[in-house]
Amino acid sequence: MTHSQGVLITLICYKLVLVLIGVLAQRKTRDGVDFFLGGRRLGPWVAAISSAASSSSAWTLLGVSGAAYAWGLSAVWLFPSCVGGFSLNWFILAPALRKVSFESGALTVTEILAGPRQSRYHRAIVIVCSVIVLVSLGTYVSSQFQGAAKTFSETFGLSIVTSILLGSGIVVFYTLLGGFWAVSITDMLQGVVMALASVLLPVAAVISVGGLTPLYEGMAGVDVPGYLSLSRNLGPVAGLGFVLGLLGIGLGYPGQPHVVNRFMALRQGDSALRRGRQVAIGWALIVFSGMLLLGWSSRILYPGLDDPEVAFVVVANQLFHPLIAGVLVASVLSAIMSTADSQLLVAGSAVTHDLKLGGHSQEALLFRSRIVILLLSLGAVLGALFGSQEIFSQVLFAFSAMGSAFGPLLLVTVLRGPVPSGPSLVAILTGFSLSVVFYIIPDTRGTGLERALPFVLALAIAWQGGKSTR
Repeated sequence: MTHSQGVLITLICYKLVLVLIGVLAQRKTRDGVDFFLGGRRLGPWVAAISSAASSSSAWTLLGVSGAAYAWGLSAVWLFPSCVGGFSLNWFILAPALRKVSFESGALTVTEILAGPRQSRYHRAIVIVCSVIVLVSLGTYVSSQFQGAAKTFSETFGLSIVTSILLGSGIVVFYTLLGGFWAVSITDMLQGVVMALASVLLPVAAVISVGGLTPLYEGMAGVDVPGYLSLSRNLGPVAGLGFVLGLLGIGLGYPGQPHVVNRFMALRQGDSALRRGRQVAIGWALIVFSGMLLLGWSSRILYPGLDDPEVAFVVVANQLFHPLIAGVLVASVLSAIMSTADSQLLVAGSAVTHDLKLGGHSQEALLFRSRIVILLLSLGAVLGALFGSQEIFSQVLFAFSAMGSAFGPLLLVTVLRGPVPSGPSLVAILTGFSLSVVFYIIPDTRGTGLERALPFVLALAIAWQGGKSTR
C-alpha cells in the first residue's frame, strides 16, 4: 500500500460515516425548528464541540499553524485572542442568548437583532443582515473550499478544480439531507478529530525537533527578521497595531451566526450550559496551543515551504503511517466542513426564513431552504476557483466584518434588552462598513483599526441607543 492509497482509504471511510449521519439525521428533520435549530434539544457535548469546530475552520489548522511558521513567536497573540473569544461567547453571550431565543421563539440571530415586526426599520434590518450574511459567509465558505483544495493537492497531487469539487460535494450532500441535526452531529465528530490532530501532530513534531529547548534554539536561528520578537520588530506604532489586530480577532466571536446558533439550540438547564462551557474552552486550549507549536516546529523541520499554510499537511504526511496520516488529513477537511456546513445552513436560513422566501408550509420551507443552500454552494465553489488563495486573510475579513456588524448589537440586546430599530440599523451598518473600509486600505488591513475600532463604535451606538429607551 502506497502512502497516497492509505490516506485515500481512510478519507473514504471517514466521508462515508459523514454521509450516513446525514441520512440518519434526515429522519429527525420534520420542520423549520428541526432544520435550523435541531428542535432546541442539543446536548452540551454536541453544542460545545460543534460550535467550537464551526468557529475553527481551515483557518485554525492551516492558517494558525501557517502564521506561526511564517511569523515566529509573534503568532502567540492568536492564543489569548481566540481563547478569549471562546470565553466571551460561553460566559457572557450564551446564557443570555439562549434565554432570549427560547422566550421569543426566534430561530435565527437576525430575528433577534431585527426586533418586533411592527418597528419602523424591522424589514430594513432583516434585509441588511441577510445581505451581510450572504456576502461574508460566501467569502468564508469559498476560503474553506480552497483549504480543501490545498489539502488534496498536497496529499494526492490533484488539480485545484477536482479538489474543490470533491470537498464541496460531500459538505453539500449531508447538509441538504439532515439540516441542523446532521451539521451539529458531524461537526461534533469533526471537532473530536481536530482535537486529536492538535495533540498528535505537535507532539510528534516537537519530538522530531528534539524537544522544546532545541525548538527555541532552532527558532532563534531562523533567518527571518523579528522571528523571536512579539511584535515582529515592526516598531512601536506598527507593532502595537499588529498586536491589537490579532487580539481584536477575539471580539468577532459573538457576531458569528453559524456559531452562536448552537447556544440557541442548547437544551434548557444550567448543568448543560456549565458542561458545554467547560468542553468548549478546553477544546480551544488544546487546538490553538497545538497549532502554534506545530507551526514553529514545522519551520525547523521543513524550512523551505513555499506556502506556510500547507505545513500541517506536510508534517502529517511525513511523520505518520499512511492510515494515521489519513485521519490527520481528514482533520483538516473536518475543520473545513464543520465550518462550511454551518455557514451554508445559516446563509440558507437568511434567505428562506428571515426574508420569508420559503413559503408558508413546512414542506415548502425545507424544500426552498435546500435549493438556496445548493445555489449558495455553487457560488462559493466559483469564488474558490477564481478568488484569492490565501485562507488566513480571507477568513479574518469575513469573520471581523460579521463580528463587528452583529456582535455589538447582539450583546447589548440580550444583556440589556431591545434596542430601537433606528440605532440597531446604524450599529449594524457602522460595524460592517468600517470593517470593509479598513480592510480595503492596505495600511489598516489586519490592524486594530480593522479588527477592534468598528466593533467598539458599533457597541457604543447600540449601547447609547438602548439607553434612550430607559
